[in-house]
Amino acid sequence: MHPNRAFAWEDREALLRFVADHPFAHIFTGSGEGLFVVHAPVLATDDGNVLFHVAKRNCIAAHLPDRQVLISISGREAYHSANWYASENQVPTWHYEAVEIEGVARALSEEELVDLLDRLSERFEQLHQPKQPWTRGKMEPGKFEAMTRAIVGFEVVPSEWRGTRKFNQHKAGEDLAATIAGQTEAGREDIVQAIGEVSATK
Repeated sequence: MHPNRAFAWEDREALLRFVADHPFAHIFTGSGEGLFVVHAPVLATDDGNVLFHVAKRNCIAAHLPDRQVLISISGREAYHSANWYASENQVPTWHYEAVEIEGVARALSEEELVDLLDRLSERFEQLHQPKQPWTRGKMEPGKFEAMTRAIVGFEVVPSEWRGTRKFNQHKAGEDLAATIAGQTEAGREDIVQAIGEVSATK
């Protein structure tokens, strides 16, 4: 996370909402055999735990159980030209928001894995296919069970959450206004919205 405390993001409820809204994560771990990363959707529970699954054939799968993992999730991001500032002697920068979660990965039981898969499909089907959501009941008998045997699920109880929102909220009035004008000209209304969000919490 960015070392400047002006960009620190520590509201746990907001971090949980961010994970729910940006569920695709990079998940890292390491062992004596090296460093590993997998890209997977995650599901944050109401109590703040994080669930995910990976293919058993993925090289990271054997290195996850009972090991420390780092889950990294990114949101809005954009380049910022130094030409957009009102002040002189500025440099280009990058706006971004990100959340990191650390904890030990516990392998799920078969029943817990099925529950995770049901919850994942229910959540995203309601978002993308609410009128006719897919369920595993639409599969031929035995197909779901066969495919489930090819994956393994994990739960992470976070030992630490870290968040950063870096959208020039540390800049003074003219430079902040110029930031907004520059991002507007670049067509990045999502970044303009983010600037408004972080400025409102100062």
